[in-house]
Amino acid sequence: MILLWLPLWVFADNLSEPTFRVERTMTIFNDVMRQVDMNYVDTLNYEDLTETAINAMLRKIDPYTIYYPKDKDKDLKMMTTGKYGGIGSIISQREVADSTGKKVKHTFITTPYEGKPAQRNDVRAGDRILKVDGVSTDGKAVSEVSNMLRGVPGTRVTLTLERYGEKTPITRTFEREEVHMNAVDYATTMPYTDSLGTEHKAAYIAFGEFTTGSSQEFSNTLEKLVYGEGADAFIMDLRGNGGGIVDEAIKIVNLFVDRDIEVVSTKGKIQGSNRSYRTTVNPRYPKMKLIVLVDKNSASASEIVSGCLQDLGRATLIGQRTFGKGLVQNLRPIAYDGHLKVTTSKYYLPSGRCIQAIDYAERQKGNELKKDTAGGILPDIVMEDSAKVDITYTLYIKNMFFDYATRYHHDHPTIPSPQTFTLTDEEIEDFCTFLDEQKFTYETETSKFYKDMIEMAKNEDIDSITLASLQALEPKLKPSYHEAIQRNIDEVKEFLGGEIVERYYYQRGRAAYHIRFDKQVARALQEL
Repeated sequence: MILLWLPLWVFADNLSEPTFRVERTMTIFNDVMRQVDMNYVDTLNYEDLTETAINAMLRKIDPYTIYYPKDKDKDLKMMTTGKYGGIGSIISQREVADSTGKKVKHTFITTPYEGKPAQRNDVRAGDRILKVDGVSTDGKAVSEVSNMLRGVPGTRVTLTLERYGEKTPITRTFEREEVHMNAVDYATTMPYTDSLGTEHKAAYIAFGEFTTGSSQEFSNTLEKLVYGEGADAFIMDLRGNGGGIVDEAIKIVNLFVDRDIEVVSTKGKIQGSNRSYRTTVNPRYPKMKLIVLVDKNSASASEIVSGCLQDLGRATLIGQRTFGKGLVQNLRPIAYDGHLKVTTSKYYLPSGRCIQAIDYAERQKGNELKKDTAGGILPDIVMEDSAKVDITYTLYIKNMFFDYATRYHHDHPTIPSPQTFTLTDEEIEDFCTFLDEQKFTYETETSKFYKDMIEMAKNEDIDSITLASLQALEPKLKPSYHEAIQRNIDEVKEFLGGEIVERYYYQRGRAAYHIRFDKQVARALQEL
């Protein structure tokens, strides 16, 4: 034991306190690994243990500092460039009852992206993936199936699929490609009328992520809407945009504000982390009327764009307070071709305010994390978040909209355009019949709380008259999903209709459909 600790005591005087603590910690970790290696009863996967240990440590710091070993290079490339080698689809996993009633996990195609290999080769939303290149997906996590689908562009992949309405499995063999996810989710023009009654057009762009080259895609799209279709105002939709590369955000801001204007600054522990990001060229749209839509899931680079345009008085913001992610990450190379995405500084807007809402340093002190209400970006026009835990939410999380859309697509070869498609009352009745067939159950949070309250009342020896009064509420609180659907019919039609439209017109079609019901977009047009 004396020999083990001797090197630390010898060199401690020559090390700074933080360096000594790191050296001591690494010595302890290495010794634990050696002891486990020598004494543990079974053979261990050291790479997996190390990755688990590192990421468990990093999670104690913040959710954004992440270790990527060499075999996770594909995830890193997808995050920074929006590109990966694969089939171009989203997959998900869910439990489905088999013929015996036992719940079994299955992997499904959720969304094939339009124009990508899967869609071009007739892989459809709702298809269950049975095998990839002859290897069964049973028992595999969704991440494992995803890795099976991804690969080097040009290599072939064979999917064995179970499809609604087909008695036997079908196969699709095609080549993987380098898939580039478009940063612009949807773009169009919309009519609006100014205060004098004159008709105009507003450009609308739903912008999904700030990846390499995304600002150029954004600029090209806006140019077509302005110079090609005559738009003279602009609605930038950053709702749900989780951010990305800050340089792309600067270029987008620079389309609307003068050159040599500070967009954002960063401040960190080391000098190299302190930077000022400024616009570099003359703006293309210096006087265009501009409205930015944000919500609680707008984060990081999207908060830089919206917050800077607000600080400079260049745009009106509409929506909900943004997420409040003002931490800057940089990539650092790690031994054996790995990478560390590490938080190095914080973002500060031109007004000096910091976007960050949560102080993760409090976790290091053992304190509970709380979100600061001053963090994030507060819109100029605040609109209430319409999301509710109701029948629509339950139907969504239980995949009832998704499964009915699969059946609907099988039974209806075509539907009208997203701009005109509407579900009829008869189709809603058919949806309710489908729910009956699926033995769908609906229980509100109120009814769950009621059951617990009755049990608590019995245990606390509440008098019989009071208990009887409480029990008399049960029939009123017992939900009927048929009645709940009728109470929320507009919302149910919107969400079910969107799921159906996506089967025929894919992501852009769904966006075109939902925008018809979008209250924030309607308010933006009113503001213009």
